[in-house]
Amino acid sequence: MAAVSRDVLRRGAIRGLAASITAVALCLGPAGSGLAEPKPTTKQLRKELADMQKQSESLIARYYDSRVELQKAEKTEKAAKDRLSRAQGELDLAAREVRLLADARYRSGGMEGISALTGAGDPAALLSRMALTQQILDEQDARLRVFVRVRDDHRRARDEARTREAELKKSMSKLDKEKDRAERLIEKIKDRIDLLYPTPGVRRADGTWVPQLPSGPDNITPRMRLIRQLVAQRFGPHFGIGCFRVDGGIAGGGEHPLGRACDFMLSGGGAMPSAGEAGRGDEIAAWAIKNSRRLGVMYIIYRQRIWHVRTGSWRGMSDRGGVTANHFDHVHISVY
Repeated sequence: MAAVSRDVLRRGAIRGLAASITAVALCLGPAGSGLAEPKPTTKQLRKELADMQKQSESLIARYYDSRVELQKAEKTEKAAKDRLSRAQGELDLAAREVRLLADARYRSGGMEGISALTGAGDPAALLSRMALTQQILDEQDARLRVFVRVRDDHRRARDEARTREAELKKSMSKLDKEKDRAERLIEKIKDRIDLLYPTPGVRRADGTWVPQLPSGPDNITPRMRLIRQLVAQRFGPHFGIGCFRVDGGIAGGGEHPLGRACDFMLSGGGAMPSAGEAGRGDEIAAWAIKNSRRLGVMYIIYRQRIWHVRTGSWRGMSDRGGVTANHFDHVHISVY
């Protein structure tokens, strides 16, 4: 009886455990549902990078071939345009001569006009005049034949120029496509390289990060140091990167005194950055937003706007009275 009771209890316990596992599975849903994809291992990343490197070599070779093809197309298109320009000049000259010829024929009245002028005079003189007239007509016919030849040459040059122009546009389009493919792959390679650097620190369940103490001679946190390194490697420092400063003390607010902020300068001396540098600032800000949760970015300030990881969107800021104060000449990145 006791043995039966133990068996019954054991089966009941197994059923209870199975029910508990089923309940947990139902709560979790399908595998991976609602969970972030597992972070790839260093080995996986290095394999992906090796594969991408092979792809990049192929794409860069195709891009090079497209550049060579474009350069050839540019040369033939230029030569065709030069021929067309010369043909246009010859056509204009021939056309002027034909117009002069037409005017001369109109004024002289042709053979009949000359015959009328000679009347019934000396036959020898008449024959001489007629021979002269025939010579003039022969010269005029020769000019007309030249005009027809020049006109036909011009048409051929014009058609060739149009063909070469179409080939050039096709080559340019092909080059743009190959360049776009290569640039997209290079961007993916950069992203994978970023992932090889583990973000230092502890991340909470809500996605925020446990604060870190500044360290080292630069007085910034390890998390901020990683972002500074990645931005410098990816975009170049150019006008410099400023991180730790007193800023009126910690009581004055801000992350610079805490070693949790860096300014990535785009121009110097308080001047507005060029269009190219402003575009680089956009790229830095976009990169920081893209990697914000992985790297522990808290907020970004750029061009009198602020982006916070909590909201995931930009909002305007009040005018602080200057290019630097309004963050037009630098991108400010703060971390947790």
